[in-house]
Amino acid sequence: MRAVAFLTFGLLLAGCKVGPDYKRPAIDTPGIYRDSPPSIISSESLGEKKWSEVFQDPVLQQLIRTALQENYDVRIAASRVLQAQAQLGITRANEFPMVSAGAEALSERNPKISSSFPSYEANAGEVDLSVIWNLDFWGKYRRQTEAARASMLASQWGQRAVLTSVVSNVATDYFTLRELDLALGVSNKTLVARQHSLQLINVLAKHGSASALDVRQSEQLVYTAAETIPDLERQIAQEENALRTLLGRNPGAIPRGRPLTEQPTPPSIPVGLPSELLERRPDIREAEATLVAANAEIGVARAAYFPSISLTGTAGYESFALNNLFTHSQRMWNGAASLTQPIFAAGAIRSGMRLAEAQEREMLLTYQQTIMNAFQEVSNSLVAYQKGREFREQQELLTAAAEDVDRLSKVLYQQGGASFLQVLTSETNDFSAELNLAQAQLSERLALVQLYTALGGGWQ
Repeated sequence: MRAVAFLTFGLLLAGCKVGPDYKRPAIDTPGIYRDSPPSIISSESLGEKKWSEVFQDPVLQQLIRTALQENYDVRIAASRVLQAQAQLGITRANEFPMVSAGAEALSERNPKISSSFPSYEANAGEVDLSVIWNLDFWGKYRRQTEAARASMLASQWGQRAVLTSVVSNVATDYFTLRELDLALGVSNKTLVARQHSLQLINVLAKHGSASALDVRQSEQLVYTAAETIPDLERQIAQEENALRTLLGRNPGAIPRGRPLTEQPTPPSIPVGLPSELLERRPDIREAEATLVAANAEIGVARAAYFPSISLTGTAGYESFALNNLFTHSQRMWNGAASLTQPIFAAGAIRSGMRLAEAQEREMLLTYQQTIMNAFQEVSNSLVAYQKGREFREQQELLTAAAEDVDRLSKVLYQQGGASFLQVLTSETNDFSAELNLAQAQLSERLALVQLYTALGGGWQ
């Protein structure tokens, strides 16, 4: 009964907990994102979709799967989660009694020194069970556990932020690679056409129908197209190496899937409500979990003002004869309680409290800043996708017009109705327009990737 009463008293002492309980701070969230058309405002959001639903190229999907398994940043983030889980277990153990068992056996014989000190032999044995319990009367250890649990949650959201980043980076590099492939194809096609034109100009020059200037200008067109090919090949090799690194592999070739022009681009994208972004973006959730941990540390610092209460006890058997060690008469036990109250610490406790409060304010500002940055990223990505789509549509019209001008100028030149300078200009403009169209198509798809990431997609 005494043991039960003693334990009940200890549990009652552990009932209170100093320090502020966490409450999510009020956030001024806008009702809609800037420049978002009413037609795309709904409860659904692109960020809720799995990455396999957004990126439908089978080759790209396989690259993302490989990266999520083998990427070093992903594996490092997973290791950090395991570390946080282990740290939580270590911290939580402080809330409970520490129990240890011990056994000791002693056998000693001393020789005869003199008639006054004859030889003797002694045998002793001891078996005991010890308990040490630092009562968590002020909630110090529970606040430490709360902070450790929040830190573990922050590491989990940090891991998800890494997953989002890896998915985004793989998609970005893959689309960039396909744009370089498209630009290389345009350059090779243009080079073949200009080499054919140079051959015709040389034939005309031999018959006096073209001047040496026409020949040199035609050569200039060939060299202009030819010089872009080695640079594009360099960029392709480097982009492949970057993708291989994201996959956790050594530099090498990357398989290709759909051409860039066949990668889907939805005409409108549901973005959801800005308030939902607080629950979906992993970096926001990570920042909030870090704020929760900092808030709990205030309670840990405040508990240092109050007494520390410890209970210790030992029970077991002790005997100088091993054959009767476990008899009733050889029982032994002891118990003690201690209370320590800080009196003078030269301001260390007060400074520790101020430090915890300042760190909590920093984490609060970081949390608010992360939210504002998230709103900015969504708005920027949204306008980039919308305007990028409009730019690509205009670039398609410009490219079609440049192709017609190039075709007509060549017909007129062959009939003597245009100078070769006009042919040179039209071909140069056509080549530039095709390359710019490829870049516009890439920009539109990269804006889609950025918008998906900004809306908190990719880690699901």
